[in-house]
Amino acid sequence: QFQGGVWSLSTALCDALMTMDVMLCTASIFNLCAISVDRFIAVQIPLNYNRRQIDLRQLILISTTWIFAFAVASPVIFGLNNVPDRDPSLCQLEDDNYIVYSSICSFFIPCPVMLVLYCGMFQGLKRWEEARKAKLRGCIYGANRKLYHPPTLMEREQTRLGLLECSPYARAGLPGECGMNSGIQTVSYPHLRYPHPGHGHKRAKINGRERKAMRVLPVVVGAFLFCWTPFFVVHITRALCKSCSIPPQVTSTVTWLGYVNSALNPIIYTVFNTEFRNFFHKVLHLFC
Repeated sequence: QFQGGVWSLSTALCDALMTMDVMLCTASIFNLCAISVDRFIAVQIPLNYNRRQIDLRQLILISTTWIFAFAVASPVIFGLNNVPDRDPSLCQLEDDNYIVYSSICSFFIPCPVMLVLYCGMFQGLKRWEEARKAKLRGCIYGANRKLYHPPTLMEREQTRLGLLECSPYARAGLPGECGMNSGIQTVSYPHLRYPHPGHGHKRAKINGRERKAMRVLPVVVGAFLFCWTPFFVVHITRALCKSCSIPPQVTSTVTWLGYVNSALNPIIYTVFNTEFRNFFHKVLHLFC
């Protein structure tokens, strides 16, 4: 591209470059899909999700993404790109059937999977929040009922054992008045427990994490669709429609737009997700 679109090196090096290009772009998309699977499990099956350390499930997800990415890209390095009448001055994917195959495996299958998982995670977070609010309202209602409606036995004891209060004169044997004490009495209910002030702060932190998780979903999905959809639409159109004329500038623009998504992903996740931000900080401290 920097030499006017002319490839001046060997075709073997071109095939290696095409293999790396397909594999790394596919791995980037598959990693986004793996993250959506991991987030979905964290929301739908929270008891089986370990936030403290990398477990077997996460290792399997990471390994699977790279194995599948290599499986999609490997036909190029194994000679699929060596078609008859190949122009050595152009470095591109030559087999149209492979272009369709790689586009389906790299985008048109992972994209719906990712959208379905993120929609399921959003619905799970929404149901979780509604259930938590309903439980909180039930606790508040139960506490208020106990506070304003004390046990019947205690009310009867207070009525039966009402204190007879006399004036000082009556106590001394002089004419005076005696009567039931109708003043306000203080009654304690040791069985009622109120939440510690710190619990409210913890609940606020949980709500904030849920809101951040919900807010990052449209950002991730929007950036993914915005960056990769034009590339794969142009990519598969070139393979299926030979009569369609696509300017080289359009092809170059959508290609670099797809590369930009791989650069945006770490920024998006570190800005909107505390776990990813802390992990990247630890990794940077190891190498810096």
